[in-house]
Amino acid sequence: TASGKSALAVAIARTQGGIIINADALQVFDGWRLLTARPSDADLAQAPHALYGHVPLKGDYSVGHWLRDVAPLLDGARPIIVGGTGLYFTALTEGLAEIPPTPSAVRHRADALPLPALLAQIDAATRARIDTANRMRVQRAWEVLETTGRSLTDWQDATPPPLLPLQSTLPLLIEAPRDWLTPRIERRFDQMLDAGVLDEAAAIRPQWDPADRSARAIGAAELIAHLNGDIPLTQARDAAIIATRQYAKR
Repeated sequence: TASGKSALAVAIARTQGGIIINADALQVFDGWRLLTARPSDADLAQAPHALYGHVPLKGDYSVGHWLRDVAPLLDGARPIIVGGTGLYFTALTEGLAEIPPTPSAVRHRADALPLPALLAQIDAATRARIDTANRMRVQRAWEVLETTGRSLTDWQDATPPPLLPLQSTLPLLIEAPRDWLTPRIERRFDQMLDAGVLDEAAAIRPQWDPADRSARAIGAAELIAHLNGDIPLTQARDAAIIATRQYAKR
């Protein structure tokens, strides 16, 4: 995050052609344009872009949705797929199991359970395969088992072929040493503030719900808390920057 991926994508598209396709799970949502660092109007004018801000703010969106959206884009102009959601790239290049969606009642039960309780009910094979410190991954595994009666590992082992095998691509990874990245993260959030991200948060505030997937945008909860009068802006800024640094570290 904040490493310059989007700028690199634009440079490639301008010099070599192609369409820039979003692979960031939060940039798909409408509303948080500044906070999620979606491409600016100037960027959009320089090259074709797809799958940015096309999902309603209150909508639900998963890696399965993204694969269905990206599939028809792979047969046209050369796709330049850019983003920070590793699961999207894994599903694209390794395949994705066709797991039925989680019913809302099951999701609500999972949300109410602490991480240790979720982890205790997952089979050993799945525990060995996922990051057990990552609540989202653990909860996903619990929901799959609870919904289908089959373990996540079982579903994954039955995965169909990928849409775009890794050997058919040119994969690029931007290394971002902490000493180089940290000032960029701080500068980018200050630029967001200067660009009016508080106004963006104020527009979303009437419909704000921390349970929405779009609410996972880093800094969203802090900005809303500031607008609600719970914390000063300096504290919201510092908390958002720290959260971004922690995300980058993971």
